[in-house]
Amino acid sequence: MSDEKFTRQTLLDVQTLTPSLFTLRTTRDQGFRFRAGQFARLGVTKADGSVVWRAYSMVSSPHDEFLEFFSIVVPGGEFTSELSRLKPGDELLIDRQAFGFLTLDRFGDGRDLWMLATGTGIAPFLSILQDFEAWERFDRLLLVYSAREGKELAYRELIEGLEQRDYLTEYAGKLQFIPCVSREQYPGALEGRITTLIENGGLEAAAGVALSPEHSRVMICGNPQMIEDTRALLKARDMQLALSRRPGQVAVENYW
Repeated sequence: MSDEKFTRQTLLDVQTLTPSLFTLRTTRDQGFRFRAGQFARLGVTKADGSVVWRAYSMVSSPHDEFLEFFSIVVPGGEFTSELSRLKPGDELLIDRQAFGFLTLDRFGDGRDLWMLATGTGIAPFLSILQDFEAWERFDRLLLVYSAREGKELAYRELIEGLEQRDYLTEYAGKLQFIPCVSREQYPGALEGRITTLIENGGLEAAAGVALSPEHSRVMICGNPQMIEDTRALLKARDMQLALSRRPGQVAVENYW
């Protein structure tokens, strides 16, 4: 890959959340532009000089001066084992161009914005929620975040503090955070997978609002099986994938 296609950035901070989850923050090239919800490819240089690349959604908002990413350690995974060894001051390569269609321009209208995430799939939604557009366009913002165990529910502080931010205080009351935990009972969380909670009505009951083609716009990010299963459930309710040539109610990101 030629030098023109990426920039060299410095790792500013690494936070380990659990033995398998960590966040990293890097400097941001002044020319790097992205829409909230997009991803970038990160490159790590190995000891032999070769570069390993992997795609990550930005957690940070388009107006932050830094870039933040959320990663899981894949046991034996070439990229994350290299990445998890890095420390502040080390170099990361970042593509000059952002990619992805999990952005709000997927939807022309809608009243309720549902964001369904498993694991590190929460990242693009944190970027979207730190930007203005979702708050301005939708009456309700429903962030549904599923993990196997309660300790894996990351970024709670950020989520809970969003409506206290100066630029979002006027929208206070719009965001509803619905954590779900599938392998244990956890205080304040629904028990079960997102798909099960859609099937049995538990998710809509907790939200106090129905998933409907008329009012709901649904963004999904997480493991491929969850995306496939959720899309099938929504399709059964006449909710279609939003394409550039065809308006719809569903947008997905699957870069695993």
